[in-house]
Amino acid sequence: MRPLYLKDEILMDIEKPARYIGQEVNAVNKAVHAVDIRFALCFPDIYEIGMSHLGLSILYNMLNQRTDTFCERVFSPWVDLDSKMEEQGLSLFSLESQSPVKDFDILGFTVQYEMSYTNILRVLDLSGVPLRSADRSEDDLIVCAGGPCTYNPEPIADFVDFFYIGEGEVNLDAVLDKYKENKNRGGTREDFLRNILDIDGIYVPAFYEASYNSDGTLSDFVPVMEGAPPKIKKNIAMEVSDTLFPEKPIVPYIQTVHDRVVLELFRGCSRGCRFCQAGMIYRPVRERSLDTLKTQAKALLENTGHDEISLISLSSSDYSNLDDLATYLIDACGQTHVNLSLPSLRVDNFSLDLMKRVQDVRKSSLTFAPEAGSQRMRDVINKGITEEDILSGSYEAFKGGWNRVKLYFMLGLPTETVEDVMAIAELGQNIVDKYFELPSEARRKRPEIVLSTSFFIPKPFTPFQWVGQDTLQQFEEKQSLLNRSIRKKYIKYNSHDAHTSVIEGVLARGDRRLADVIEHAYRHGARFDAWSEFFDFSIWRNAFEAFGLEMDFYSTRVRPKDELLPWDFIDIGVEKAFLYGEFLASQAGETTVNCMEGCANCGAASFGGGICYESKN
Repeated sequence: MRPLYLKDEILMDIEKPARYIGQEVNAVNKAVHAVDIRFALCFPDIYEIGMSHLGLSILYNMLNQRTDTFCERVFSPWVDLDSKMEEQGLSLFSLESQSPVKDFDILGFTVQYEMSYTNILRVLDLSGVPLRSADRSEDDLIVCAGGPCTYNPEPIADFVDFFYIGEGEVNLDAVLDKYKENKNRGGTREDFLRNILDIDGIYVPAFYEASYNSDGTLSDFVPVMEGAPPKIKKNIAMEVSDTLFPEKPIVPYIQTVHDRVVLELFRGCSRGCRFCQAGMIYRPVRERSLDTLKTQAKALLENTGHDEISLISLSSSDYSNLDDLATYLIDACGQTHVNLSLPSLRVDNFSLDLMKRVQDVRKSSLTFAPEAGSQRMRDVINKGITEEDILSGSYEAFKGGWNRVKLYFMLGLPTETVEDVMAIAELGQNIVDKYFELPSEARRKRPEIVLSTSFFIPKPFTPFQWVGQDTLQQFEEKQSLLNRSIRKKYIKYNSHDAHTSVIEGVLARGDRRLADVIEHAYRHGARFDAWSEFFDFSIWRNAFEAFGLEMDFYSTRVRPKDELLPWDFIDIGVEKAFLYGEFLASQAGETTVNCMEGCANCGAASFGGGICYESKN
């Protein structure tokens, strides 16, 4: 057993010391001196959140398959340990070898949400790594990043040596091969970064230059290094059944946010919701085969001892073999007393029948995501469900024995009116009324309808990337209106913080000039901004004022069709012209067909596989 980095007196004086000791079941251990590459894989949030992320598990498993590489995990220390590390001058460390991050070759961040940007800087700072790429020397490790937020990498471009755009299974091995070659011949940092330019999906910010118009908009974005491509094409694994999947995932000692094993049914989504970035950047849909999933499920249950297995994807009920897979798993799970979880289901009879079989004895709550209260708004966002779908689905759920239904909505969607906001309250009440249509003998419990609202944030690579986000005042007025409109007898209302959504909206569509703002916010105490108890809006407001930048320029401003956007140099396959056509359709309240029902010619067929071809056979 390796000695722990933290002394006993520290571990005994902090919350959940198991976050920092490693040595969990299925964790990988290698001799540090026996590998050529040491890769620190960081989720810039606490252990419980990072260990619930499938992407982290996939990369950890994939990189440790290499005999020349030791991939170790790093997470943001919680505030109690963070303060002790700062007081005592301790460096951030990895879990597996319990060694300082600064001793590694590469530090790779998976960036899942914009509000983790200041945590990224904290990880660098605690690791003794200069925050800015331009300030790093030959003695410093290489810093890279990937994940959904890196589809607009510009706000954190100054902090990262290179970005990997797309799915890691495709070309991350090629990047490490180039690193090893460069290291063995004594090459420099710049040599390595230049050598990886011919790999798809690699973006080296230092090799590009942005210029701006007098009104603050982007005027040009060009490569300034020979070999740097003007367009970065995302990496995408077309045959997902053949990709490595962690069949022996790490089993934490403490409960995590999603304390279960997961099966990934497919990648991508066919629904075409216009607000959803994931539904666009992960196109086309690529399914795992039924046999592959059965094999993986068996291995996961045997290798972990978890008592729950979850089927995940952006819209799980769209998996073509879901009924056969669920039947197999219900039988297997029943024999081993393991629960089966089915998130991301549609509101339809098939899904409800499936849920009845899964939750035959214990009826937990059902969750739907109508996103908007009125049919007009659901058409604007291309949600593809009607009020009748929602009401009939709720009624069938009540008949099946459920009495608790959760519904998720967004406030501030494009073209939203007062009537659209109030329609959320009306829909909630209509669902309550549906419950009381049951015969009295079937109403054994009080109904509980939970309405939850977040705020709409325009994201890159969506049809709404051009729209203006609501102001803080508009967000709060709509939130207050809805709260007043809801009859509370059987309805509970949960709402998101509007201030956080404003900053997230700014960072989502930001450019390189925001690096100064992010660093200023960090230097003045911004940490764990995704956590409401630590988020301080005034820190961010002061940071923008310090550099003469306006939040509204990035959030509430409407972009014209011909504006050069900071992320336009990234090629996700889905064409900008298609996205703009979808934006125009939204303004007219027109819907677009589901990819499974017909091709809308978005451009993703250029990848040569997935649903773009399967649906035509």
